[in-house]
Amino acid sequence: MPKVGVETTRRQQLIAATMKAIDEVGLADATVIRIARHAGVSAGIISHYFGGKDGLLEATMRQILSDLGEAVASRRAALRSATPQRRLEAIIDGNFDCSQVVSPVTKTWLAFWASSMHKPQLQRLQRVNDRRLHSNLCHEFCQLMPREAARDAARSLAATIDGLWLRGALSAEGLDGDRSRRLAREHLSRLINDQPAS
Repeated sequence: MPKVGVETTRRQQLIAATMKAIDEVGLADATVIRIARHAGVSAGIISHYFGGKDGLLEATMRQILSDLGEAVASRRAALRSATPQRRLEAIIDGNFDCSQVVSPVTKTWLAFWASSMHKPQLQRLQRVNDRRLHSNLCHEFCQLMPREAARDAARSLAATIDGLWLRGALSAEGLDGDRSRRLAREHLSRLINDQPAS
């Protein structure tokens, strides 16, 4: 009889091994055998738990998205009574949380974005993530400006977050979370301060 918690532990090992393999050699060369070797298990375990490499990539992205959601939610919850600008800053900070800016995670995000254009299950995860970010931003901006302006501001800040994230992830130095947070916050301040007086 299997021990309680073994499946959860094994799944987490395989997810971590997937990120490590993608970090080392990219998604195309992160074979099931390589991932299994990193996790210290047989390749058949991946099929057993995830149905193959695609299922494992989806589970890996679900974990990263869950970590991102928690990073944003915990910061927002701590600022419930704060101003909308402070809550928007919390969303920015969560998107550049330390769980999201380490090399294995950034490279997995890049692999996910590229794969999501061709794999429906990953495309769905990407849409959910995009909608969640836009909805959170729009909700806060609506406290500061008219609805249509809030939607535009949300699109602009989401594009800034994604752009800073993408450029940082692709740079030789890696993603600098502190610098990206600062630049996104500066853009946020401009969006708020450039609103015409009512």
